[in-house]
Amino acid sequence: MIPVSRTHEHGMSAGIITAIVLLTIGVIGMTGLAVWSFVNYRDQKSNVDAKIASAVAEAEKVQADKDEAKFAEREKEPNRTFAGPADYGQLSFSYPKTWSVYVESDITNGGDFEAYLNPISVPPVNPKQRFALRVTILEKEYNEVVDDYSNLVEDGDLRSRSFSANGQNGTRLDGNFSKDIRGAAVLFKIRDKTAVIQTDADTFKSDFEKIIKTISFNQ
Repeated sequence: MIPVSRTHEHGMSAGIITAIVLLTIGVIGMTGLAVWSFVNYRDQKSNVDAKIASAVAEAEKVQADKDEAKFAEREKEPNRTFAGPADYGQLSFSYPKTWSVYVESDITNGGDFEAYLNPISVPPVNPKQRFALRVTILEKEYNEVVDDYSNLVEDGDLRSRSFSANGQNGTRLDGNFSKDIRGAAVLFKIRDKTAVIQTDADTFKSDFEKIIKTISFNQ
């Protein structure tokens, strides 16, 4: 009888075991890589989805803001007409119909005319309060009123330039009128008086630009 070599069998078994171990390690490694890739994919997908959702929400907000702004502008029309005292040149201009008007002073016995305009309602009048528009007709010569602003112009707080509306020439001022009020104003000579139409905040600048184009009065 020919003897079987146990050394050969042992070598074969060791090789098989080694192959199985290596295959197992490979399978575990591939499985781990697959799991890592899947988790990484899920994370990236979540980030992308979050970014897309954020971008969509931002775009919707921007569009909503634009629509709201357009609606607010449409609500201001048709405009109303402001009419000042006939004895003071009957100053007039168009203003948004969503604004309210409050006349502060009674000029029955003379004096300065003061009126305030603001969206919805006019807040209490005080030196620090800001209004969408304030209208003042002063019993003071035009050159004197312009000179009252000269220090602010020289200090650089206000910028002064000539202005014209419907054939009437005047002065325009832009900048800081005080520490509480930043806006723009136009000044006109009306007979022996001076009209000052002013906005107290840059928020109302676009409305102010439209209003001052419609200003008219009698000399």
